[in-house]
Amino acid sequence: MTSPPQADPSGSAAAKLARSIPEATVARLAVYLRMLGELAEQGAETVSSEELATATGVNSAKLRKDLSYIGSYGIRGVGYEVASLHHQIERTLGLDRQQAVALVGVGNLGHALAGYGGFGGRGFPVAALFDVDPDLVGIHINGILVEHVRDIPRVCAERGVTIGMIATPGPAAQSVCDQLVRAGVQCILNFAPVVLQVPEQVEVRKVDLAVELQVLAFHVARRRAGDAADTAVAPSVASGVHGGVHATNGSAVLPQ
Repeated sequence: MTSPPQADPSGSAAAKLARSIPEATVARLAVYLRMLGELAEQGAETVSSEELATATGVNSAKLRKDLSYIGSYGIRGVGYEVASLHHQIERTLGLDRQQAVALVGVGNLGHALAGYGGFGGRGFPVAALFDVDPDLVGIHINGILVEHVRDIPRVCAERGVTIGMIATPGPAAQSVCDQLVRAGVQCILNFAPVVLQVPEQVEVRKVDLAVELQVLAFHVARRRAGDAADTAVAPSVASGVHGGVHATNGSAVLPQ
């Protein structure tokens, strides 16, 4: 198996590698990582590209190309070493160290996010919670004190927050984003239904659940339309067969 690139003390090699990986590949690497974790828990030591591709819903050629970006090509007839590949992907995704997360907005959605224990297990411990509602500020959620948004700069700096999650109402999101940026947070996951304006060096990922549901609604409507078309065509074909078939040497022939 090809070894991953050696760590560069200046960090330039890792930064260059990260810049060379397409965004779509990064998303798939995260899926491969999850599946490799499950395989490791099951005691698997190796996995073929076909097995990993099938388990993650991609074709094996795409998987092999994705993994080539991180310098992993596997061993012919053996595949990939699960533990080694898991480590390589973790390092590529920056998961070889924990990323402290701050969540701003602990209403219905935010409260659910704050109480979700899976973030910490994946290397993203929620280190700080913020809100402006006096009924929420001062309470504890999952053992974390909810603090006022005006304390974002101080708390984020003290706790080494690297990622901010925004789950506020739309009108408040930009102001919250500005405070996170001033606190040095350069990666933001935005659940608010607005487009955030940020400096060029700040990375924003938007999660709009309503948009995702609308996309799914489109697929539902398209499948219904396809089913309706199939239903309409079937009786017509059947009618043509029964009404226009004649026998020629014992064979059924459709009219020309």
